[in-house]
Amino acid sequence: MTATSTGAKSLPRASTPDTLRAAAIAIAPMLAQGVIARRPRMVELAGRLGTDRRSVRLLQEFRRRYGPGPLRLRVPFRSVALVLSPAHVHRVLEGSPEPFALANVEKRGALNHFQPRGVLVSHGANRADRRRFNEDVLDTGNQVHRMADRLVGKAGEEADELLRTAESRNSLVWNDFAQAWRRAIRRIVLGDAARDDRELTALLTELRYDANWAYLRPKRGDLRERFTRRLQEYLDAAEPGSLAELVAAAPSSAATAPVEQVPQWLFASDPAGMATYRALALLAAHPDQAGRVRAELTDRDLARPQDLPLTRASVLESVRLWPTTAVVLRDSTTETEWDAGTLPAGTATLILSSFFHRDDEVLPQADRFDPQAWLDGRAEQDWSLFPFSGGPGTCPGRELVLFTASTVLGKLLRRHDFRLSAPALRPEALPAALNPFAVRFAVSAR
Repeated sequence: MTATSTGAKSLPRASTPDTLRAAAIAIAPMLAQGVIARRPRMVELAGRLGTDRRSVRLLQEFRRRYGPGPLRLRVPFRSVALVLSPAHVHRVLEGSPEPFALANVEKRGALNHFQPRGVLVSHGANRADRRRFNEDVLDTGNQVHRMADRLVGKAGEEADELLRTAESRNSLVWNDFAQAWRRAIRRIVLGDAARDDRELTALLTELRYDANWAYLRPKRGDLRERFTRRLQEYLDAAEPGSLAELVAAAPSSAATAPVEQVPQWLFASDPAGMATYRALALLAAHPDQAGRVRAELTDRDLARPQDLPLTRASVLESVRLWPTTAVVLRDSTTETEWDAGTLPAGTATLILSSFFHRDDEVLPQADRFDPQAWLDGRAEQDWSLFPFSGGPGTCPGRELVLFTASTVLGKLLRRHDFRLSAPALRPEALPAALNPFAVRFAVSAR
């Protein structure tokens, strides 16, 4: 150990070879797949190489060799630490935004490409103002959004159209699902007028691919201006029955920047769609669980807002098994004391969700589908599991995402059977990665 400026002992530091192994096995594959926008070919390659499983084994090895951490890596010009224990996950997430700021340097470099004043890259008074605005519009903390009676119809109509397409082809593939999902999200966020505005989504996708490169890719102000101007037109229209209506009504200040909060809602919809599609794959591979979900749907009027606990838990398990946010980043604003030593101010703490969610040395259900854990309290009390982050930085759209996902999933499953055509999933040992772009179903009416 070394001494910090205060004379306290610093935390253990990984050797240079181990730092290189962490970079090659845990960090590089994650970056290659795209942190902000997934790169399908790299997702496929990572799955073939088993990078997620190798990453879990490496971090388990580090924990045995170096202790519970956090473990400092030998990174030039930057203090970086890997979180290795659930207790430290708890501390970092509950300690946000002070002393663990959500506006991490690397995160700002990425998200500044399309939402430089978004809540995720804000700190202090600006963050508090923007977080309040997000929570107001997204109805944070309520399982069923206050506008759910109108939102559920939009999601249901797109699910019905998707089913008609799937029935005509006797199959369902990712591209068909993704198009239906994005139509539903545009309608929910911006209104029915945006339903077929694929150009808006394409502009955001292009900006997200730039964001994958963070500071390494120059910002394209003209592209962001086109996207923002188009987005502002929908917000100005404030179509009744959409989140845009609530944006117009929500209190805001000069710091709020409402138009820069909305891209996050659209951006987060893609991983939410992946989680829903993977949940469908999980239920197809677990017919007993699918039967329980259908029992929950029996005699429910899915044209009306419904709280579907087991369906929602299935989506949560999908995100637990295959996290849509690969790493949670925080920057310490002050020097922090830990059992094994001290971390300097400005340290980037890395919490790899794919490690904690699949850590079979801690979680007995690591590689199994266990939606019941989200119903009996085990998952909510376990800081190894944070599918929507945690603490004050918990995703403000968590409930709305889960409501939308469970509504769509319920519509799909109620009167149709889905059988996995590819890939094969073994319930007793689910793979560490599931490439949604390659998942295919055979579909038939019940």
